[in-house]
Amino acid sequence: MLRKKIVAFGLLALSTLAQAGQTIDVYRDPNCGCCKEWISHLQANGFTVNDHVEPNMSEVKQRLGVAPRLASCHTGVIDGKFVEGHVPAEQVKLLAKRSDLRGIAVPGMPIGSPGMEMGDRKDAYQVIGLTKDGRDEVVANY
Repeated sequence: MLRKKIVAFGLLALSTLAQAGQTIDVYRDPNCGCCKEWISHLQANGFTVNDHVEPNMSEVKQRLGVAPRLASCHTGVIDGKFVEGHVPAEQVKLLAKRSDLRGIAVPGMPIGSPGMEMGDRKDAYQVIGLTKDGRDEVVANY
């Protein structure tokens, strides 16, 4: 019985370490300051970020399958799925558990979302998932 508990604890610890050390590629415009702030948010939450400065973000979004209605200023890619805009790190971590989604997005640039902090002001916003069959689904409300 004790051996099973030790093995279970070891697997849980490995799973937690794997999640904490996830790597994400972020594509951004060279002149965008909020993109750098979002990258800092991800790094503060345990992500390793590969920062790619791109002159043509429209091309990147199209290549990755980001629907124009979901667009924001930067695009991340993790485990083959897109992460569009100012998505909180906790939602990026949960994306791995959603095999039904092609990606998640916070459309636009809502004030108060990670990287868009401006004092105490916080706009309500949603994290939208794009299903594999092209439907939008609300994943989280903030």
